Amino acid sequence: MAWIESIDEAHAEGALAAFYADLRARRGHSTPILEVQGLDPEALQQHLVLYSHLMFAPGGLSRDEREIIAVAVSAANGCGDCVREHLERLQHYIEEPETLDAVRAAPENIADARQRAIALYARKLTLQPHAMRVEDITALRAQGLDDAEILRVNLITAYFNFVNRIAQGLGVDAHAR
Repeated sequence: MAWIESIDEAHAEGALAAFYADLRARRGHSTPILEVQGLDPEALQQHLVLYSHLMFAPGGLSRDEREIIAVAVSAANGCGDCVREHLERLQHYIEEPETLDAVRAAPENIADARQRAIALYARKLTLQPHAMRVEDITALRAQGLDDAEILRVNLITAYFNFVNRIAQGLGVDAHAR
């Protein structure tokens, strides 16, 4: 339960009800992070457009790399609901428990060098944005990421920081603490 009014599918009207119906048809359900934004349906729709583009649009990053960013950022921010949701999605791509644990708790221990570089960049940008240097980009390039992929890593990192702030600032994640 959030600290502000949330409008779930059963109580939605008008454009918000249509949005939820479309969401149910495409994804099967809504989520608390979406419902807490129900007081501003236009922002909610734009939010989902951005999420869908960053996480599913064609591009150089694989789905597992995108979910690694989601988990690494959310874990660094202590956003338990987001970690759980995206760790569950990541399990569809990575089955090794030690890798999943490393993504969540210790990205420096991820065995795959490309995944490790992506997770470390995401964690540093989350926890120490003021400390970012060209060397952080160089580390990604050294693992074969091109500039478009680096941009996508940056955008997904920024997006999950944004969403974690919504969840934590409005109490969506409060029961996880």
